[in-house]
Amino acid sequence: MADNSQIAKQVIEAAGGQENISSVAHCATRLRIMLHDKEKADISAIEEIDKVKGAFYNSGQLQVIFGTGTVNRIYEEVTKQEVQGASKAEVKEETKKQGNAFQRWIRTFGDVFVPIIPALVATGLFMGLRGLVTQPEILALFGLTPESIPENFILFTQVLTDTAFIFLPALVAWSTFKVFGGSPILGIVIGLMLVSPALPNAWDIAGGSAEPLTFFGFIPVIGYQGSVLPAFITGIVGAKLEKGLRKKVPEALDLILTPFLVLLIMITLALFVIGPVFHIVENGIFAGTRAVLELPLGLSGLIIGGLHQVIVITGVHHIFNLLEIQLLERVGENAFNPLITAAIAAQGGAALAVGMKSKAKKMKALALPSALSAFLGITEPAIFGVNLRYMRPFIMGLIGGAAGGFFASLTNIAASGMAITVLPGFLLYIGEMSSFVLYLVTNLIAIGVAFALTWAFGYTDKMLEDK
Repeated sequence: MADNSQIAKQVIEAAGGQENISSVAHCATRLRIMLHDKEKADISAIEEIDKVKGAFYNSGQLQVIFGTGTVNRIYEEVTKQEVQGASKAEVKEETKKQGNAFQRWIRTFGDVFVPIIPALVATGLFMGLRGLVTQPEILALFGLTPESIPENFILFTQVLTDTAFIFLPALVAWSTFKVFGGSPILGIVIGLMLVSPALPNAWDIAGGSAEPLTFFGFIPVIGYQGSVLPAFITGIVGAKLEKGLRKKVPEALDLILTPFLVLLIMITLALFVIGPVFHIVENGIFAGTRAVLELPLGLSGLIIGGLHQVIVITGVHHIFNLLEIQLLERVGENAFNPLITAAIAAQGGAALAVGMKSKAKKMKALALPSALSAFLGITEPAIFGVNLRYMRPFIMGLIGGAAGGFFASLTNIAASGMAITVLPGFLLYIGEMSSFVLYLVTNLIAIGVAFALTWAFGYTDKMLEDK
């Protein structure tokens, strides 16, 4: 097997040489190469390089899948070959004009929410752990009952599980300001203003123990604890306002006047215009989400489990972040997670069948690690490196995802958090043993159906020869 330096040289050569590469960056699994002329790149040659699990051209980039860990090392070697490295922000800037308006909007939406997700993942894990340690069966092992739990311990767990959602508007506004070129610290302050204790608490209003303030006789003003869209739109407008003001305000007054005007104008707009309007929009999105999840006879699982990975290919799957955040904030559990997990696990099952059935060493070396990656929640290697290349395994994976999602929907299981799936996702179900078992069965159905169909109908080595 070639070492990483040789692989880097081969990738550069197949991409059309150093002179054809504008810049290179990487994400968690893929090397992202900006090309001057995409026609000079030989994607088939790239796919034959050691450690490459797939390659395709999308969103204005040549994307080469290496998998987690490996991609970092290959990137380092590529940048040593006199190829200009670029930050993720620079590559995102170059690709902003790629795709249609909806795809660009969703891509920007993802740029805002991806940095926030780790905090929400941790919060979900804390919720699961709290559910585990407060189970009567677990407490009984230590001679305790739920009444034995000290109030201070409950308070401590509430700090761990509630803080991220209470101050979610601050996180969203911070990230939005950062993405749209504003000062992140102003985003944080505006987001904190949206959840100021001087405003009626959103959860108290929802529970009926508080009433909104009324300005000018018709504008309801409330706190926005746990809200997303008001902070997101406020962040976009605020960042653009700041950039505009900095061009007009004299340099000598910029330090004082610009932040003063941004905070004054934006909190006024946020409380009296953006907040009330987009709170209604957010409520509508939530109602639509609940309606889909509550479809009878397991239809929601069939639809989401069956189509989620198709949506991933289009690159607009980040919209699910908003839906999952809303579910966690308003309901306290995430019914999307098991449906998405089924879709991801099934693509892993299909890739596993290809790897085990194939007698070609190259295919085994590609498919088996790709399946493992899918079981850890990352499907790009399995989709682009194996299943989609031969199409039938991908379709069998979609069927497996629909089957697993159907079971999850019928049994009404839900996660305590978001953003982790399949094997890591078990951590989101440890708080309740019945959910843990049902989640296990969901994965087994998805993997088993996809594996069996792919083995029987989805792949033969003749397809490899034809390819």
